[in-house]
Amino acid sequence: MNYIKGTTLLAGLIGNPVKHSKSPQMHNTAFEALGLDYVYLAFEIPQGNLKKAVEAMKTLNAIGFNVTMPFKTEIIKYLDDISEEARIMGSVNTVKNENGRLIGYNTDGSGFIKSLDEKGVNYVEEKVVILGAGGAARAIATQLAYDGAAEVVLFNRTLGKAEEIAENINASIPTCRCRGLEMDESLLKEEIRDAAILVNCTSVGMKPNIDKSIIPSPEVLHKDLFVADIVYEPRKTKLLEFAERAGCRYMNGLMMVIWQGALAFNIWTQKDMPVDLIKKAVFEE
Repeated sequence: MNYIKGTTLLAGLIGNPVKHSKSPQMHNTAFEALGLDYVYLAFEIPQGNLKKAVEAMKTLNAIGFNVTMPFKTEIIKYLDDISEEARIMGSVNTVKNENGRLIGYNTDGSGFIKSLDEKGVNYVEEKVVILGAGGAARAIATQLAYDGAAEVVLFNRTLGKAEEIAENINASIPTCRCRGLEMDESLLKEEIRDAAILVNCTSVGMKPNIDKSIIPSPEVLHKDLFVADIVYEPRKTKLLEFAERAGCRYMNGLMMVIWQGALAFNIWTQKDMPVDLIKKAVFEE
């Protein structure tokens, strides 16, 4: 077991709330496994205190930190630089301290891409349908567009939110055609027909609504479609049950959660997180 010493450096998470987060367990397990002299703590920051929290991280010479809701956008004004993807998304979830310069990244979308890569799913020059238009949908849609998807279609109950993401992607990444549409069953079925990937970025299917699905039945799906649900509790949502019945390949959100953490870990340490260990030790797979 690693012990905290006088030489131990700090990494952490800032957000509100953070008590539910698996990030401390993930990163501390990885630090210990690799014999790294770091410790990762979660800090619940009251609204209005983000600037002080960022200054504290810099003063304490933290190697870096994660950022979660509700600070992923506000954090940008307190950073010295951000990656191109984070700039397009308008959202940062990982910060690296480079000798007092704070550099922002977003590993949410790239964590999802790593999950697809792991499953051998091709998204380059393909059409992807995304359900939802929150922060996760924005990150995933932007990263897919950035990494070579030909078309991204976002469905959302509030049309304006989906259209705003689509407009931002079209303006920033002209190689991808992006559209925002209002959630409608017949329209959804039509758009899924020639799509390669369907991604649920809503909370439908999470506890306590585990008996609900964002799509009405397996008939909306086709067997060549890959179905991803970013929910990972429960491990098999109603949507994924429908995918199985339709003969689709599918995945839940577990590896996206692990990979976004692993990518942040690499940004701070230049080392690879032992993802198989994390899957077993932290998520009891």
